[in-house]
Amino acid sequence: MEDRALKPPARGVTAPRGFLAAGVAAGIKKEGLDVALVVSERPAAAAGAFTRNLLVAAPVVVSREHLRRAGGRARAVVLNAGCANAATGARGLADARATARLAARLVGAAPHEVLVCSTGTIGVPLPMRALRRGVAAAAAALSRRGGGAAARAILTTDTRAKETALRVALPGGDVTIGGMAKGAGMIHPDMATLLAVVTTDVAIPRRALAPLVRGAAERTFNRISVDGDTSTNDTLLVLANGASGVSTAPGRPGWCAFRDALTEVCRRLAEMIVRDGEGASLVADVIVTGAPSESAALRVARTIATSPLVKTALAGRQANWGRVLAAAGRAGVPFDPERASVTFGALLVYCRGRPRRVTALAERRAYRRDPFPIVVDLGAGSASASVLTCDLTQGYVEVNGSYLS
Repeated sequence: MEDRALKPPARGVTAPRGFLAAGVAAGIKKEGLDVALVVSERPAAAAGAFTRNLLVAAPVVVSREHLRRAGGRARAVVLNAGCANAATGARGLADARATARLAARLVGAAPHEVLVCSTGTIGVPLPMRALRRGVAAAAAALSRRGGGAAARAILTTDTRAKETALRVALPGGDVTIGGMAKGAGMIHPDMATLLAVVTTDVAIPRRALAPLVRGAAERTFNRISVDGDTSTNDTLLVLANGASGVSTAPGRPGWCAFRDALTEVCRRLAEMIVRDGEGASLVADVIVTGAPSESAALRVARTIATSPLVKTALAGRQANWGRVLAAAGRAGVPFDPERASVTFGALLVYCRGRPRRVTALAERRAYRRDPFPIVVDLGAGSASASVLTCDLTQGYVEVNGSYLS
């Protein structure tokens, strides 16, 4: 981030100018808020990044379709929790499109200017009577102060809402970027079982937004893992409405500052997701250095970050370098273990083929850092990459042993 980034006046999707939001209880979940609506008061440039799972949920299909039809423009996003509308066939697609039509009529937009997101149980049709009631109530409750309720309305197994915002000074003036996300389990690239909506009041060419969003997702949401599973509904949507009167574009002054600020907002949301990982008690930053290429480093980091043996060692606060090296060794990236090193926290536990003796007290002290860094130097090049993960505890089993996916 550049040092011109300023503290925002508020958090979430309504921090930027020209955005309204609401979150309401429609009865889709047994209790709590479950329908969210985010609206731009003017047409906005829009782009998204979506799951690469072959089992694609209806809202993902419809949102992609609407982005293409509208030429990268949107006015609103409807989100519901409690039902994923995935593996629901033609009925699921019809329900997603009907949701967009209803929201469009209520906010004065064209149906293809409305994007839709769902999260919850797979294989269950949307309860459309409840959803219609919720969309209407959310449209009536739209306000500049509705971002917090919208963030709470998209939660499933999450324990807390995830919101952030950042104001950044550009040559033409200050712009704000705000975002909300949900996700706690089925978290792994590409992209994780997450829904995220990011808004900004900068004006940006529509053709420039899509590659910007893909780049931000690759550096943030695609660098986290809770359990190695991906979802059918993963969606990141970014809307830029120009309400600040400030514009930017590739090659212009301020472009890099805006790009970095957008990536930072996504990074914060991604970290919040890992911190709220189902049953998680520790966040670890798996950093692989000395790799022959960045893609190789990322492959090793992801293998380590998703290893159940590594993650349970983290839960036990053990400096178990053997599990880390064993995971690195099966990642498909050639390296010589006699040239590798492993560091837990600030504790060097394995150095160039030889383990280092450490005390139990040193182990405990090493785990005081947050996020907890695990650094693996492969000694095979100069490239590096990192993945944020969490430990694997009994709490994860308890959550998922009773959750109908």
